[in-house]
Amino acid sequence: MNREQGRPIEILLVEDSPSDTELTLEALRDFRVRNNVSVVEDGVLALDFLRRQGPYAQAPRPDLIMLDLNLPRKDGREVLAAIKGDERFRSIPVVVLTTSRADQDILRAYQLNANCYINKPVDFSQFLEVVRSIETFWLFVVTLPPGLGGGTA
Repeated sequence: MNREQGRPIEILLVEDSPSDTELTLEALRDFRVRNNVSVVEDGVLALDFLRRQGPYAQAPRPDLIMLDLNLPRKDGREVLAAIKGDERFRSIPVVVLTTSRADQDILRAYQLNANCYINKPVDFSQFLEVVRSIETFWLFVVTLPPGLGGGTA
């Protein structure tokens, strides 16, 4: 697993809500896992980041993407379809972290090959626990594909 290589885990957080971004970053900091978190606020910027376009020319390749569905300019469903439809990115795990509890959103996310779908709790302590659970599972329990973070797109 990447942690054994001594380099931080690269996480891309795609979230347009400043308060949800801050809560997520706080949970990741509090857990004290060695990670680098990059944040983009919409779907267009998420794809620019992955493709290393514009200001993201030197962006690291994420080991994990945390993706909200309801984003401006290009929504999370479109971003997920682009990620999983591109051979360069499809092996990157995508965790959908959203307020939507709609059955059609859940089904569509899995049809687009999301690795998991998690509803954002409204309670602060539950939200922190959910983020910590995501981090624990994806960074310690599972084995991520080799050669992700820091590689070329």
